[in-house]
Amino acid sequence: MAALQARIAAMQARTLGARTLPTDPAVAPLLPGGALRSGVAYAAPGSLALAMLLLAGPSAAGAWVGVVGIPEFGAEAAAELGVALDRLVLVPSPGEHWLSVTAQLAEVLPVVLVRPPARGASPSETARLASRLRQRDATLLVAGEWSGAEATLTATGGSWAGIGTGWGYLAARELDVVTTVREVRTRHRVRIETGFRPFVPAAPAAPVRPRPVAVPAMEAAE
Repeated sequence: MAALQARIAAMQARTLGARTLPTDPAVAPLLPGGALRSGVAYAAPGSLALAMLLLAGPSAAGAWVGVVGIPEFGAEAAAELGVALDRLVLVPSPGEHWLSVTAQLAEVLPVVLVRPPARGASPSETARLASRLRQRDATLLVAGEWSGAEATLTATGGSWAGIGTGWGYLAARELDVVTTVREVRTRHRVRIETGFRPFVPAAPAAPVRPRPVAVPAMEAAE
């Protein structure tokens, strides 16, 4: 009993003293305390771009990150948002082993993004993974629903900026986000810059016009 109490006390102390992680300024207002915390989970259902942006802050600051169960994860889009591809561990299709793969990556990586299958995880599986996160001081980002999440950031709608009628280019995406923390909901609007640049075709070369050339007159043959 004494050993169990000591273990629980150590886990609680680690949770209370959890450190904050570098967080992208665009999503900081959506999070309790204004930053991601280690040892907990965050859910971002409804928008993979929002989940990528949560991942981008720690990654751009030098952290190794992992992505599990998202085969359509776009490397180019992630890099535009700030994810360092040379410090990215990608497991696109773990199948039925998605939970064990996530837990193993959380052992060695400070931040892991996962998209659970439709059946999700059972309460006991969620509790075991939460304990692993606290022990390893890791942060879990979930592209979907997740019970026990520190905060749930749900994208409820949005629009693209920069496109007109027959002109323009994608400059940014604006998302309507509802943040739920312990059943308290707040509404926000976040702007995600795409990093796209307009294609400017090279100016056509000026046509080469023939220049008059003086040709000496030929003498008439005698």
